[in-house]
Amino acid sequence: MNNNIFPCLWFNGDGKEAADFYCETFDGKITADTPVVLNFELFDQKFMFLNAGSQFEKNGSISFTILCETEDERTEYWTALIEEGTVLKEVNENDLNSRVDTVLDQFGVTWNLIVDKTLIDQKIIPTLLFSNQNQGKAVAAEIFYTDIFSEGDYENVLKEFEISEMRSEEILQNGFVGHFKIAHYSLICEDNLIDNQLDFNEGISLVVMTDDQVETDHLWDSLLDNGGRASMCGWLKDQFGVSWQIVPKKLLELMNDLEQPQKAQKVVEAMMTMQKFDISTLETAYNS
Repeated sequence: MNNNIFPCLWFNGDGKEAADFYCETFDGKITADTPVVLNFELFDQKFMFLNAGSQFEKNGSISFTILCETEDERTEYWTALIEEGTVLKEVNENDLNSRVDTVLDQFGVTWNLIVDKTLIDQKIIPTLLFSNQNQGKAVAAEIFYTDIFSEGDYENVLKEFEISEMRSEEILQNGFVGHFKIAHYSLICEDNLIDNQLDFNEGISLVVMTDDQVETDHLWDSLLDNGGRASMCGWLKDQFGVSWQIVPKKLLELMNDLEQPQKAQKVVEAMMTMQKFDISTLETAYNS
């Protein structure tokens, strides 16, 4: 599993309350706690919350699938998440095709609970739901992402046919659910067969920490390819509307110099003027 890639969730002031709830529910730990940014770990996986206001609201276009080892484990998590939450789908014991419990919790986050005894090394998997103008594009997205990231790999987990044999009409009629990895980080892409308005937005984004400018440039340019849109401070939307944050590790190193706060502040000021981060310019600001 790769903790250089992790989800970021947008909150309107209740991020700390949510982080405490998830850490208690999943036996996690908070690793950074500021008024705006919270980092914490669940099952050794990194998450980031932003207490950044009311501009964006989370929705089920990106949910989180939890792989449970037993029915008792699924029941335990379900009981906690459903408190003040809403049932979206509950397993029907008489329906072998109904494998997944889905719940919208009290903080507006959607969770899918599934018993999978062949657990992979990542317990919680972000799940991208392709709806509206993106309907039928889950396969294309999976190929797009695995082509961009080194060591990407995809595999069909809930369908028996190969991606190369799938025709567009089959995808639209039957839907597609695929598990894949980008740089050792697992994601799921799924076509939404229900008529609703779940479009991707900045409420839930994916952060990628990069090692150098070459990697930063490659990911930024590749994710923008074929219709993506650049934003400020390392944010962008890809052609499907999924939000990404491409952040050099060097930026955090320079910003977190507690012994020289004036230098760190100059880095922050330079960062605020950028779309794609330029490491050399950030270092120049730090050394000025």
